[in-house]
Amino acid sequence: MANRSSSFETEPGYGHHRHQYHSHHHQHDQQSAVSTLHSVASSTTRSTNAPYTQVQPKLSPSSCEASPMEEEYKDYQPEFQWKTYLYQLQQEAPKPKRIVCQNYVPNKPPHYGREFHGPISREEADNLLSRGGEGSYLVRESLRAPGNFTLGIRLLHQTKNFKLYFDSKHYVAEKRFDSLHDLVADGLITMYVEVKAKDYINEMVAEPIYDKHSKFATIRDRRKSNGTLVPPVAKLATIDSSEVDGCVTPKQQSSPEHVLPSSQYQKEHNFKVHNFKGLNWCEYCGNFMWGLIAQGVRCADCGLATHKQCSKRVPADCTPDKRLIKRIYGVDLTTVVKAHGHVRPVVIDKCIAELESRGLEAEGLYRIPGLQDDIDLVRQRFDKDGELANIGTKDFPDVNAITGALKLYLRQLPIPLVPFEVYDKFTAAAKIQDDTQKLEALRNANNDLFNNRPAHYHTLKHLVFHLHRITEHRSQNKMNTENLSIVFGPTMLRAPNDQSVIDNLYMLQFQKKLVELMIENHDFLFDK
Repeated sequence: MANRSSSFETEPGYGHHRHQYHSHHHQHDQQSAVSTLHSVASSTTRSTNAPYTQVQPKLSPSSCEASPMEEEYKDYQPEFQWKTYLYQLQQEAPKPKRIVCQNYVPNKPPHYGREFHGPISREEADNLLSRGGEGSYLVRESLRAPGNFTLGIRLLHQTKNFKLYFDSKHYVAEKRFDSLHDLVADGLITMYVEVKAKDYINEMVAEPIYDKHSKFATIRDRRKSNGTLVPPVAKLATIDSSEVDGCVTPKQQSSPEHVLPSSQYQKEHNFKVHNFKGLNWCEYCGNFMWGLIAQGVRCADCGLATHKQCSKRVPADCTPDKRLIKRIYGVDLTTVVKAHGHVRPVVIDKCIAELESRGLEAEGLYRIPGLQDDIDLVRQRFDKDGELANIGTKDFPDVNAITGALKLYLRQLPIPLVPFEVYDKFTAAAKIQDDTQKLEALRNANNDLFNNRPAHYHTLKHLVFHLHRITEHRSQNKMNTENLSIVFGPTMLRAPNDQSVIDNLYMLQFQKKLVELMIENHDFLFDK
């Protein structure tokens, strides 16, 4: 094989002048943040066993993201301990330097540049990278498998080879990049930090700042919900049972007496991998989140940002930010309840209040379908206006549009009204032959629901009491307990997705029986 001439370069836009953390659209913000951090870090000392810097929250952990902190607490400045060790390692990581091929390479893929050297051996690539030094990289085509490409990177005096892919984006694993340079830059940072700080990373969750220093933990009990300041739990009186059981009118619904403190309902965080912009620190352990993209995870409901491994340690204390919850339909029930500060979802309360004000005697209530266009319009109004949605007689004279919207809400819940984790307990109760034991087992299942998912319990209870009131007018509406159980059985007690069609059909009889038992024995079964 002919010898190839090559060199390495740091091109304009590829070396120190190119962004280190995110796209060039945010370069000014990043440079400002780096300058601020350098000025702070230079005046501090680092602990030998847990390096960190005392930093006031002028530098937000999500410097390019809108903070969910309330306006009332914008001047509140607790002392954060943002630990700088991992940030310093990222700064030390080698910068990408591509080894440029000086020869003409036929059949070069259009998505590769001058770093492509064609079909060369591993040994020749290693020689080129060794001469290029730390951070150098090139792309070669496999000699044994033409059409397959390998990315070679030089780091810590070793050559590392990765099978390289392209499908409109460059990738070697899960992360995908618009440019090969960004892939290499992120890889250099990630490998350098994770090699140099292996033991530190493994132990960084042992000293979390979450409970004492995180802005979420510091003001968790005082954050706003639906525009109303929620006082600490200890200062709140217990909500009267009549407020939960009875039919709540729209006026009652928005009153302070019907707003639960966020901590009453536990909720897991809805963490998703996130591409952070600017400099970002984990709000659980206080350490820097390294890399260019997918540096960690962010709760889609409250905005909490952590390392992926730290997210597993965060307690189930998510307080959803109403501004992050864009709709009501198709969103987790507990999330909607906590975001809007209500006992139950506004769709359930408003639809039931509307039906009980004018539709209890309508024949075929819940059995006769409404027009799909009307149902969709009701859904759109709830998604857009929430508790201010107008679903009155003037806009929706047909009550079947309201019943259809309520049933649609229940069907679209990602976690059913009777969640999957207690589904077996409910259906097992329905299979018991002795009536007394059956009711006791069903009440125990309800108690488990109350303890694990109180928002689901109160919603189920309110709906069952509503269905009982419908049966009191069965001579007019022709909807007795059996008819209602046929309608609501599969909706309230949706079977797990892993069940076969035959199993689902078999379980219909027990779903129907459970709804009948709930309606007929509502006072006994729902005693919380």
